[in-house]
Parts: sequence; C-alpha cells; structure tokens
Amino acid sequence: MTELHLWLRHEVRTTERRTPVVPDDARRLVEAGVELTVEDSPQRVFPAREYEAVGARIAPAGSWVSAPPEAVVLGLKELPDRPTQLRHRHVFFGHAYKQQPGAAQLLRRFAAGGGALLDLEYLVDDDGRRLAAFGFWAGYLGAALAVLQHRGRLTAPLLPTGKDALDETLRPAAGDEAFTALVVGALGRSGRGARAAFATAGAEPTCWDLAETGDLDRPALLAHDVMVNCVLATTPVPPFVREQDLAAPCAWTAGCGPGTRSSSG
Repeated sequence: MTELHLWLRHEVRTTERRTPVVPDDARRLVEAGVELTVEDSPQRVFPAREYEAVGARIAPAGSWVSAPPEAVVLGLKELPDRPTQLRHRHVFFGHAYKQQPGAAQLLRRFAAGGGALLDLEYLVDDDGRRLAAFGFWAGYLGAALAVLQHRGRLTAPLLPTGKDALDETLRPAAGDEAFTALVVGALGRSGRGARAAFATAGAEPTCWDLAETGDLDRPALLAHDVMVNCVLATTPVPPFVREQDLAAPCAWTAGCGPGTRSSSG
C-alpha cells in the first residue's frame, strides 16, 4: 500500500469548473508514488481521460463517501449536505473558522464522524501569509475578461489555456483603441491581479481603495471605459454602477463621444 492516497472529488457546485489538481500535477504525484483517485466530473475544466492518461484511477462522482478510510479527499468548495458524519481527512476551502454561515454545522459533521478538516485558508508560511489563495488570479482573469469583452473578442465557450496564451490575446493589436480602466479595491490580492492584467493589455488603470470609495465620485467612476470591482463585501452596499448609469452613460461625463461608455467587468 502506498503511503499517501489522494482522492480528488467532484465539486457539487454546478458552476465550479476549477480543480486543485491539474493533469500535469497529477502526473507528478503518480510518478512520486502517490495513489491518486480522480472522480469523474461533468463540469471540471479538465476531462477525466486526461487524469487517467497519467496514471490516476477514475471513480464515479460523489464516491468519496465510500473511499478507504486512509484516503485524503481533495476539493475546492463546499461539501454536499450528506453524509452528516464525515470520517475522512478533507482538504478544501472550508471557510469554517471565521464564523461564516454554516461553519458550526460543518465542524459538527467532522466531530461526529471522527474526520478532520485541513482548511486551505490556514495554509500559511512562516510569516503567517496564506500560501493557497486565488485572489490575485481571480482579479487577473476578471480584468482580462473585461478587456476582451470591451474589445469584442470574448468568445464562448472558454477553453482551458495557459497564462502565456491569455496574455497574447490581451496585448494590444493593430487597430485597438486605447481605453481607460478603473480598479476598485486596488490594494488587495484581487486588485493587484487586475492591475497586472490591465498592464498587459496596455492600460495604466486608475486605482481606488477605501479612501476613494468611502466618498464616491460617481462622475469620475463613470468616466472610465472598464471597471473591475475587487472589493469583498460582507454586507449589502449601494452598487457602484447602477442600471440608470448604464442606460445613459454620457449623462455623467462632459464631452462623452461616440463609443465611450462605462462598463463593469
């Protein structure tokens, strides 16, 4: 028996296409002697055959509940409501230690089953900085999609691609007009990622954070072509861009010419 058995589960959230283990990493794990089981998933961005090709065993979606007791179950987001007793070790973003809704119930399930939660939010380095955080790349991709939409190049479906290929589509091409961009929440992880994507796209964004949004200058906000909001809001707040702003964007900006509009990404 191998020393480590990892079980990559299917995500129950139907819109979740990401995965904590991509096929290239699966190959490295298998080559290192790790037993790797990957659940089939209809929405995961990488098909099961790519994992099978590098030596992983494929299992039905949701079969982790009957996995061997020593298996470590990997995921990203929330578990299904059943079983009520969790007996395995689970690695995912449990959001269980900041008093988020449902945290107490989740921890009771682990206590009842004798399992353990290794919450990725608490994987940190010696200085206490998180090692597993999607914030930078969430901001990067959000800004990238906004730029592609603004330039009329956003197509569906979006296929998995590397950063180099994405950057190639972001770089200004012949005939591309200059555009103005605004990043709200520019000092956080997501904000830094958005700023990096805009830089790749050839734009130097306006950067706002708490000071600028605390006393919102709506005309200044709407003078930008693209806005990316990277603010974490835990309570309802008035929207930065309202429906009436999008219906008549030029009403807020003097000298607004054809093709100029304010949009959120």
